Amino acid sequence: MVWESETHFSSDTDFEDIEGKNQKQGKGKTCKKGKKGPGEKGKGGNGGGKPPSGPNRMNGHHQQNGVENMMLFEVVKMGKSAMQSVVDDWIESYKHDRDIALLDLINFFIQCSGCKGVVTAEMFRHMQNSEIIRKMTEEFDEDSGDYPLTMAGPQWKKFKSSFCEFIGVLVRQCQYSIIYDEYMMDTVISLLTGLSDSQVRAFRHTSTLAAMKLMTALVNVALNLSINMDNTQRQYEAERNKMIGKRANERLELLLQKRKELQENQDEIENMMNAIFKGVFVHRYRDAIAEIRAICIEEIGIWMKMYSDAFLNDSYLKYVGWTMHDKQGEVRLKCLTALQGLYYNKELNSKLELFTSRFKDRIVSMTLDKEYDVAVQAIKLLTLVLQSSEEVLTAEDCENVYHLVYSAHRPVAVAAGEFLYKKLFSRRDPEEDGMMKRRGRQGPNANLVKTLVFFFLESELHEHAAYLVDSMWDCATELLKDWECMNSLLLEEPLSGEEALTDRQESALIEIMLCTIRQAAECHPPVGRGTGKRVLTAKEKKTQLDDRTKITELFAVALPQLLAKHLDALLRQIRNIVEKHTDTDVLEACSKTYHALCNEEFTIFNRVDISRSQLIDELADKFNRLLEDFLQEGEEPDEDDAYQVLSTLKRITAFHNAHDLSKWDLFACNYKLLKTGIENGDMPEQIVIHALQCTHYVILWQLAKITESSSTKEDLLRLKKQMRVFCQICQHYLTNVNTTVKEQAFTILCDILMIFSHQIMSGGRDMLEPLVYTPDSSLQSELLSFILDHVFIEQDDDNNSADGQQEDEASKIEALHKRRNLLAAFCKLIVYTVVEMNTAADIFKQYMKYYNDYGDIIKETMSKTRQIDKIQCAKTLILSLQQLFNEMIQENGYNFDRSSSTFSGIKELARRFALTFGLDQLKTREAIAMLHKDGIEFAFKEPNPQGESHPPLNLAFLDILSEFSSKLLRQDKRTVYVYLEKFMTFQMSLRREDVWLPLMSYRNSLLAGGDDDTMSVISGISSRGSTVRSKKSKPSTGKRKVVEGMQLALPEESSSSDSMWLSREQTLHTPVMMQTPQLTSTIMREPKRLRPEDSFMGVYPMQTEHHQTPLDYNRRGTSLMEDDEEPIVEDVMMSSEGRIEDLNEGMDFDTMDIDLPPSKNRRERTELKPDFFDPASIMDESVGLI
Repeated sequence: MVWESETHFSSDTDFEDIEGKNQKQGKGKTCKKGKKGPGEKGKGGNGGGKPPSGPNRMNGHHQQNGVENMMLFEVVKMGKSAMQSVVDDWIESYKHDRDIALLDLINFFIQCSGCKGVVTAEMFRHMQNSEIIRKMTEEFDEDSGDYPLTMAGPQWKKFKSSFCEFIGVLVRQCQYSIIYDEYMMDTVISLLTGLSDSQVRAFRHTSTLAAMKLMTALVNVALNLSINMDNTQRQYEAERNKMIGKRANERLELLLQKRKELQENQDEIENMMNAIFKGVFVHRYRDAIAEIRAICIEEIGIWMKMYSDAFLNDSYLKYVGWTMHDKQGEVRLKCLTALQGLYYNKELNSKLELFTSRFKDRIVSMTLDKEYDVAVQAIKLLTLVLQSSEEVLTAEDCENVYHLVYSAHRPVAVAAGEFLYKKLFSRRDPEEDGMMKRRGRQGPNANLVKTLVFFFLESELHEHAAYLVDSMWDCATELLKDWECMNSLLLEEPLSGEEALTDRQESALIEIMLCTIRQAAECHPPVGRGTGKRVLTAKEKKTQLDDRTKITELFAVALPQLLAKHLDALLRQIRNIVEKHTDTDVLEACSKTYHALCNEEFTIFNRVDISRSQLIDELADKFNRLLEDFLQEGEEPDEDDAYQVLSTLKRITAFHNAHDLSKWDLFACNYKLLKTGIENGDMPEQIVIHALQCTHYVILWQLAKITESSSTKEDLLRLKKQMRVFCQICQHYLTNVNTTVKEQAFTILCDILMIFSHQIMSGGRDMLEPLVYTPDSSLQSELLSFILDHVFIEQDDDNNSADGQQEDEASKIEALHKRRNLLAAFCKLIVYTVVEMNTAADIFKQYMKYYNDYGDIIKETMSKTRQIDKIQCAKTLILSLQQLFNEMIQENGYNFDRSSSTFSGIKELARRFALTFGLDQLKTREAIAMLHKDGIEFAFKEPNPQGESHPPLNLAFLDILSEFSSKLLRQDKRTVYVYLEKFMTFQMSLRREDVWLPLMSYRNSLLAGGDDDTMSVISGISSRGSTVRSKKSKPSTGKRKVVEGMQLALPEESSSSDSMWLSREQTLHTPVMMQTPQLTSTIMREPKRLRPEDSFMGVYPMQTEHHQTPLDYNRRGTSLMEDDEEPIVEDVMMSSEGRIEDLNEGMDFDTMDIDLPPSKNRRERTELKPDFFDPASIMDESVGLI
């Protein structure tokens, strides 16, 4: 690299002695470090470049108190020692032998770059800097890509700051002597300049940072020299201007000499800075690496701010202006922060005028930068520009910033809010100084509030007042909290000569005032502006409490006045809206407004209640009159009559939602309307939908009155009768031809059944027992049929609009959301045991097919039903698989292909079902056993009409059932296997044809992993013969194990029986069915719901003591055996209960709105596991027997 002519550098970047000055007066230091002779560096040290051999040196390192100091790099890396003492030690070493000290400093920079190479004394004496750098480059390990400035970890966290501090302290400590010796600084600058031009990123990055920090330190030295020169010059002028008799010539001579020395030092410092700037900065500010460019821009900003007389001119400012177009956000950000430091000082504004005019448009455009941090700083910079000179920014420039107060990114919006406040609200006219003590409409904030309203209206974003308020909240808190002034503008008459606010302006002011109240009371930004509720500090909590108190005290007085002033007009407007509009949302808004005003604690209650009653009276009378004409026999109702009935019914329904209209007895007229619709079948669908909804509200309001106050038996009976009649009507409409009517009837039925279920008596409300309504089997069947026909449908079947055209994506999503709500409503009935659990089988079997649409709802339903009754849930799961199997048989016949996609889909569904049982096999023991029992019975239920030589018709179901074998405990596999053998004949065990493969694979799944466990159990039984029974002195007798649907007798505990079981174990894998232990006769009974004490897995062939007790599955960490018996060999997953405790939790879904009763041990869960089929995410340790 060739340096500029002012610095007189050679082609190898070393200094040359162009002026022929080898020594300067008062310094006596050598300046040359170019091509050197072997002994040239001996002039300032021990001679010959040899390290000192005195007592203060050891292995080339300075000694202090007999302890070897670490290398400079290690000291800086630790960052613990005081940097000044480190530098002082180096200076002492430099004074003793400057070549060795410089060699340490050079190796310090090399090591800081991450290079493992070392510059030796021989290399330092005989090689050019370019040769040294080339040699170090060859030894650099570039494969890793990491070097100290980029390394992660705590030891490197403070390295950069320590590195920069070292350079600054080094220059500061050397500023009075060493830096002027034309040797140390020349060597360092030459080295850093050469390294900054290296192709190795680590060298370039580290040396650029070092050079820029060195430049900053030199700028500080130059500034101090400039100040000293000015002081010396003033002292000289003052002394020279004295009278000749009082003038001290010696002092003048000293001051003149001092000024000359300072000037020489200043010239040298400027030469050094010029060398660094043109040798490093000019090339590196446009480096390919963004971090290097950012370093350069950050430091030049410091130079211009620190020493503005020398650097704050267009020659240096242009680099910042050009770099504002950098493609990397971090570099653009450094440009803006550098400029902020300059514009903040108003004294520098005159020097920035040309730069501002040239680059103002670029700064304005950066307010829309894709990097939010850059946009924020650009707005803050424009705010400083605005404060320095308002004429610089045009109206268009300001408008580009104004609209950013509505930005979703809060820092951008807050910065824009501050700009807006400085531009429009911070200026105060002189005549307003006398208004400072006035309040309300005559206060100083009155005009500012109006200005805010005008700005809000002109922005034409009238739904975003909350965002405008939030943007200005930090900078204009006093203005935005002046609610007294806002109320005064709304209530008081305008002053003479003052224009009154228009209705549009008053509405805008009210909206802004409400947003300020909400912001003060809630202390969090509006939706989309924050990442969540943050924790308030103690000061913020106190401010919030004070604001709430102020709001309460102020509006307790002002709100009635505001309402009174506009109440009559408001009520008239609401009445007109109700009479003119039929849109449901509009009518419900009117209803909610009446509900908010009809508070008995308000003084306006009577006026509002009278207005509401008059309105409902008119609507009810009109509805009864229209209905009588509409339902008149023998006449065909025309469309106009139907529209009149529908519009009136809409209004009544909207008001009945929020108001108790029981005294108008709306049930009778709605019942008559609905009954006529059932009889004739030609009732318009919208009339039926709103009549159903209105009747629903009638029943709910009556229930609320009965619940909240004492009621008579007649009231209960009347409500019971109306409710049941209404349910029958809804059941009739489930078969309506119109889908919308059916959906309305279904939704209302689900709500009614939930409300009037057995849970209505909870909370000590036993008097409501007559109202409990349990749906019969026909109603349950119709509800389930509706779900199957209208929820589990293909997307293409439900995405055609009325005119036959395809709906857009939004409509499809809305339709899916509606179907999800319907399914969730029915699943709540299952979860709360309103309908039989086995109805869920038709839901569960859709799990795989409709997983994307309803998988979360179905899975949550499985989880909740398992909490209610694990065994019944398992029976429901196996029933759903049986239904799918039967459907496949009906479609494909018994000779179906077991490799078909249909059969594979059923197997995959079974596998997914198995995963939902989790890892804790002890808790699901009974349920899994019952599942296998039902599956075995189903597989052998239909014998083959061709004889026993052919497999049972459902035998292939065992292939599906085998998916659950892994969930059996190893000892339980034995029991299930014994139960399977009951259904098998000797000929079946000999069959090896493909049609018998399901049986063989199922048998193998039960035998796998069960041998060792069974033998260990038997050995445990045998060992207890001499331990437990010897203690208890009880005879060993066989005990019959009664199981629902099967009754097994275990062999007598004796040596013969043990050997028989052992021989049995040895032959289990043989294809021939060997003789089994003698079993008692099997008693098959009708299926019934198991109780824990009668459960299928209550007993197993693992123990035969008479003192056996039922298993307690709700205990944690206890053995299955009695305390005086040996524990069985458990599954390896059960060996550490504590390790899986946190895994055994159910899943939470926020997609289905089901409020379930809390279970005993249920823990709160805060996040959804990412893998729906991870066993750990499915387990629920709250599952217990109900």
